[in-house]
Amino acid sequence: MKSLQNSFVFATAPTVQFGVGCLAQIGTFAANTIGKRCLIVTDRGLVATGIVDQARAALRLCAISCDVFHQVEADPSEATVLSAVSQAQAHEYDSIIGLGGGSSLDVAKLVAFLAGTNAKISDIYGVGKAQGVRLPLILIPTTAGTGSEVTPIAIVTTSADEKMGIVSPVLLPDIAVLDPSLTVGLPAHITAATGIDAMVHAIEAYASASSNNNPISRTLAREALRLIGGSLLRGVHHGDDLEARSQLMVGSMLAGQAFANSPVAAVHALAYPIGGRFKVPHGLSNALVLPHVLRFNAAIAPDDYIEMALSAFPDLIDVPALKRADAFCDALAKLSAECGLPQRLRDVGIDKDSLPGMAHDAMNQSRLLVNNPRPVTEADALTIYEAAW
Repeated sequence: MKSLQNSFVFATAPTVQFGVGCLAQIGTFAANTIGKRCLIVTDRGLVATGIVDQARAALRLCAISCDVFHQVEADPSEATVLSAVSQAQAHEYDSIIGLGGGSSLDVAKLVAFLAGTNAKISDIYGVGKAQGVRLPLILIPTTAGTGSEVTPIAIVTTSADEKMGIVSPVLLPDIAVLDPSLTVGLPAHITAATGIDAMVHAIEAYASASSNNNPISRTLAREALRLIGGSLLRGVHHGDDLEARSQLMVGSMLAGQAFANSPVAAVHALAYPIGGRFKVPHGLSNALVLPHVLRFNAAIAPDDYIEMALSAFPDLIDVPALKRADAFCDALAKLSAECGLPQRLRDVGIDKDSLPGMAHDAMNQSRLLVNNPRPVTEADALTIYEAAW
C-alpha cells in the first residue's frame, strides 16, 4: 500500500452531467457556459448516425447556432487539428463542442485552446506548456473507453508512425456530458476494445510510479474496475443493455479522472508503436500488450495488482493472495478473449521482424515509461513484444 502522506494535486472537469438522454437537454444546461455560435468537432461516421443533428437541434432550442467540423480521423493528425483551428478562427466561434470518440474530443480540446490563444501547436507539445485562456469547451463522448472528456491530455499523430501528447489543465472542459444512450449503437468490437482501454487506464493509474499517485485516483481506479469488470461482457454481447452501457460510461470516466492525475505507464508506451506503425486502434493495441506488461511488472511489484484483482474480478477471492497478481493477469487476458478481441500481435498483421523496431520506438515514450512501477529497457520491451507475438 502506498503512503498517503505525500502532497498531490487532483484536477478534473468542474461539471459532469450524466443521464440517459441528457444530450437532448444540452442547450439548457450549457447555455450559460457556451456562447451563441459554437463549432462541433466530430467525425463523418458520427454525422451519419444522426447524433450530431440531435445535438444541433437541442442547441437551436436555446437559440445557439452551430457549425460542424467533421474531418476528424482515428489517431488525428496535426494537419487535421490545424484545419479545425483555421475554421474556428475564420468564423470566430465563441465556443467548441467535442462530440464523438477520443479522437474528436482530443481535437476539440486543442481547437478550443489554439483558437482561443493563437498559440502554435509546435510550442505546446509536452507537459504544462499550454497556458492561457481557451474558448469555452464541452466534451460529449460516444464511446466508453478513453475518458478523454475528463482528462487534460490530447494525443496528436505528428508523423507516419509517431504520436505526441499535449498535457495541461487548461485542456479540461467546462462540462463533460455523459449520455450512455449514445453508445448503444457501438459495434461489439469497439465496445470491447474501448472497455479494455478504460481498464488499462484504471490499472496503470493505480500502480503508477508518478509522485502524484494519490488516494483519490486509486479510489476512482478501483471503482472503475468494479464497474467495467462487472459490465463489459454484457455491453459487448448485449449492446442494447442500458444498465451495462451506463456502468461502462461511468467506469470509463472514473478511470479517466484517475489517470489524468496519476499518469499511465508502459502498457500505453508499448501500445503506441503498435498503433503508429500498424494502425491498430488504440484500445486494441493496449489490450494486446496488457497482460504481458503486467506480468513483467508483477514479477517485482505485485502488491498493487493483488489489491486491484478483486475489484475487477470478485471471483478471485478464492485465489491465495500470493498467486492473485498472476491470476489477475490471466483473468484480464481471458476477458479480452471472451470479448472477441485478437489475442496476439501476429493476429493483427504484425510480423516478428518488426518487433525490434517497435521496441526502439517505445523508448521514445519517456513521458509514460517514467511512471512504470518497474524500469523498462529496450531489451525488456522486446521481450514483452515477443511474449505478445
